[in-house]
Amino acid sequence: MSAPASRVSPVTEPPEPTVMPVDREAWSKSLELSNFINCYCQYRDLQSLPGCCDVLLVGPGAGLETQVLRWRGYRLTTLDIDPVFRPDIIGSVHEMSMFADGQFDAVIASHVLEHLAVPYLDRALSEIARVGRFALVYLPRAGFHLQARFFPRSDGRELSFILDVFNYLHRPDGVTPRYRSGQHFWEVGMPGFRVRDLRNRFERNFEILRAYRNIHWNPSHNFILRSRRTSTGNGGGQPPP
Repeated sequence: MSAPASRVSPVTEPPEPTVMPVDREAWSKSLELSNFINCYCQYRDLQSLPGCCDVLLVGPGAGLETQVLRWRGYRLTTLDIDPVFRPDIIGSVHEMSMFADGQFDAVIASHVLEHLAVPYLDRALSEIARVGRFALVYLPRAGFHLQARFFPRSDGRELSFILDVFNYLHRPDGVTPRYRSGQHFWEVGMPGFRVRDLRNRFERNFEILRAYRNIHWNPSHNFILRSRRTSTGNGGGQPPP
């Protein structure tokens, strides 16, 4: 008698990167206060990086950042997997073979990577580090957020305390988009994706220059990174003023 076949748990294949499961035409036309706050942070963080002129923006969204960064003198290329957002180049951040090593001074991926199943995440980070000297990676915080803000000084400086409320024991499987109406595979704060976990993941390809909570749009945790793979850019002229 032959031995009974062992039971093998089915393997869930990670879904390939694709467009968002929302009304993308409506999304591309919407503008909220958060868009302006996020755009300002991108401009400010770019200004903190030396010699940035040529920038790749992954996920142009409604196009506010595209207009502002070009207006401020950056040579901007946009990339998106979805033609609805009218990118310069259609493609996915996890496979950017159309770009040369070190082609850009900086790569911006703002609220993009959480749309990727985890098996594609490290590939995307490796590609970002390959094509850019620096990177701005902004990610969503899990749950809903309670915030207290204090203004103890007259110069506008403030103190802020934020509490994220969600199930701290729930662990995403990394291949099922359960969050934000089926848009996100994971979010910052969840087991396996706490800030320290993400720092460890980033440090395979980047030096972390700064990581901060955006207190003016508290669902966002922002990382400013320098590539370990690309030491120089493409010599793209003088940075904008």
